Amino acid sequence: MLLAYHYRGKTALITGASSGIGLAFAQALAARGMQLILVARSEERLRHLASELRERHGIQAEVIVSDLSREGAATQLARAVRERGLNVDLLINNAGFGTYGPFAEQSAEREHEEIMLNVTALVDLTHALLPAMLARGEGAVINLASLAAFLPIPHMAVYAATKAFVLSFSQALWTEYRRQGLRVLAVCPGPVATNFFAVIGTSQEDMPGGILSPEQVVAASLRALERGRSQVVPGLLNKLMAFSTHLVPRTLGARVAGSFLPRRTQPGRSAAGGRSLSSTPEPQAH
Repeated sequence: MLLAYHYRGKTALITGASSGIGLAFAQALAARGMQLILVARSEERLRHLASELRERHGIQAEVIVSDLSREGAATQLARAVRERGLNVDLLINNAGFGTYGPFAEQSAEREHEEIMLNVTALVDLTHALLPAMLARGEGAVINLASLAAFLPIPHMAVYAATKAFVLSFSQALWTEYRRQGLRVLAVCPGPVATNFFAVIGTSQEDMPGGILSPEQVVAASLRALERGRSQVVPGLLNKLMAFSTHLVPRTLGARVAGSFLPRRTQPGRSAAGGRSLSSTPEPQAH
């Protein structure tokens, strides 16, 4: 049986920590007294964040620069953690991005990177760090999925599929290890207030379910973690939308989901005609 979760004095590793939901996790956990390992591609952003959190909360904050969309990057990250003599008590697999547009027009290389980051790096990093948690009889993993995990989504075929994997994977691990002191949580946010909307060529008002802030997503996630839940869908309307996917055929649900996305061509598409859901150095499109 899982006991109350305590943060102070433990260490969290956060991928995609330099912006968006990852940044909000770093701030919330530092305020709770956790030591941090901040991982992203942008060294300057990470070092600025680490310095700020050390000064404000008196915690230790390590910086590791890594592009987790590259082959073997997660294994190298885990090795760097061990070489620094660090133990990870809470792993937050937050880094991820999406592509938007007709599948045949997408860059195959970009979608390969999407799968590498959203799926492969997440699994590899969990593989590398979970055994030590089990040996200690205590640990936690938070995986960022998405409301998109519940249905196929036209024009976001690869993104939705990767998030469906994350949800399934997380719930399976929760079932396997919940009696061994390990918490595993899949977080399935709907639209979050980031640069997501400008990049895909729509506005926040076009999206169903309301817009949550990264801080709201993190607050809901930590409440669910403390309660030992396997998944959380932040926001009441988003919860209802996730539940409704069980009531309609998946093909019908896919058509409905696709109807909320813009089809028009926008300036700034990639050469292959697709569109990344993040225009910042650190993808945060959950």
